[in-house]
Amino acid sequence: MTTSNTSESSATTPLLDLQALVVAVRRRRRLWFTVALLGLLLGAAVAVLLPPPPTAVTKVLVTHQEDQPNDPGTLIRTDVALLQTTRIADTALRSLKSPERPEDFMRDYRGTGLTNNLLQITVTGDSDAEAVSRAKALADAFVADHVSRMQEAAKAEAKALLDQRDRMRTELTQVNKAIGDRSPGSDPKASASIESLFARRAELNSRIADFDQRAAEARTGTPKLVAGTQIVDSPRAMPHSLPKAAVTNAAIGFVLGLVLGLAVAAVGTVVADRPVLRREIAANLGASVIAELRRAPRRASGPWRRRRARAARTRLTATLARTVRGSAEPVSLLELGCARSTSVIALDLAEALAPDGPVVIIDGLPGPELANSRQEPGGPTVVSGEQAAALPHPVRRLGVGSVAPGTAWTDLQYLGSQTVLVVRAGHGSAAWLHTVARQLADQRIPVIGVVLIDPDPRDRTDGTLWDGLHTALRGHNERLARQYGTGRRRTERPSMPAARVPDSDQEAR
Repeated sequence: MTTSNTSESSATTPLLDLQALVVAVRRRRRLWFTVALLGLLLGAAVAVLLPPPPTAVTKVLVTHQEDQPNDPGTLIRTDVALLQTTRIADTALRSLKSPERPEDFMRDYRGTGLTNNLLQITVTGDSDAEAVSRAKALADAFVADHVSRMQEAAKAEAKALLDQRDRMRTELTQVNKAIGDRSPGSDPKASASIESLFARRAELNSRIADFDQRAAEARTGTPKLVAGTQIVDSPRAMPHSLPKAAVTNAAIGFVLGLVLGLAVAAVGTVVADRPVLRREIAANLGASVIAELRRAPRRASGPWRRRRARAARTRLTATLARTVRGSAEPVSLLELGCARSTSVIALDLAEALAPDGPVVIIDGLPGPELANSRQEPGGPTVVSGEQAAALPHPVRRLGVGSVAPGTAWTDLQYLGSQTVLVVRAGHGSAAWLHTVARQLADQRIPVIGVVLIDPDPRDRTDGTLWDGLHTALRGHNERLARQYGTGRRRTERPSMPAARVPDSDQEAR
């Protein structure tokens, strides 16, 4: 039954929890905001430190003999490709009397087809005047090359037509000679031959006239194309505004940095698999969240925030004090990622329990967090783990330890037979939370509950476990039963905290 319930739970668990992903990315806002701010600064720095070179632009109207209304832009793309040739670059350099190599000059300009017949030429230089002169020379070279190619094409077409006309005239001369050599007679065959010659002569005369007309049209159309290809926008220097460029580059850098930061935060969240929501932490630890506390700010905050923090600490201390007073066995506070907050909570809890009797805090933290925490004169006594054995029995003990990686698990039972886990949201991975739950179950240390440090303020999930027997409640009831001699000693190994126990097993217990 447990296996079926576990498989059903895993089947209903989504592969990617979008709510947890959004919360985890929002909690890492320092990362992506820092990356976005870095992108903004880099964009502004690029605009200031690497300004664009002086640039000039000109526009050329290009006419083609093959222009069609449905042209997809093939002709203007051909013109752009012809602009990026060494012939045009060399012609422009010769007009400028520049010793620069055409290959190097080709890197300083580019052509862009705005429409099917409008070409924009952009040229850079060492100064605005040089850029304008280079743009003018390059546009003139392109126009001259385009006109020369059109004239050569027209001449070639006219020559081909005239050559064909001359061949027709030669044939016409032969036909006229054949007609003059034959005299009309009564022979029907001779009459038919003469008629065919006359028909051929008429055809040749028509074709010769057609070739003459086509050759004339070819020569006549060239001046129109030559006149249509011209510079329609004189070369001019492009204005450059440093503030505008800085703002534009900064905005682009900010957007790119923000996108990159969000992507890194999202990927890091998925890879790290660190639970943030109350329901995830409770499910992985197998214990309900009984209280929570915002992490203390590292910088000074306003009076209203300090009052809210004090009120939250007071409520937390009252909740833990009621829990500890109702326990007949020593209770420990075990931290995960919040040693400083746990030390403050332990001191507040000891002060709240002081009216009921002497309280001694057993310091089991690996670092000096508890020793460096504020301790008022006359406050609770703090002893190390080695000194705990010499304490008198009537003294209430409050152990403080850690369940971070590297913990000596067998020493946790000397801090307290029951524990309250103090966990910082988003600190431990899901695998490590499972490890903590299993280790505490193996040491037979029931978890009373979880105190969540630095929860997400927009988290609306419930951190209470409603299904199955709770480890803390089961362990608490069993230990009380053994204390009063009414319970049976369990010899089997405790199950995982989050496992669901059948109803029959629950009734037997």
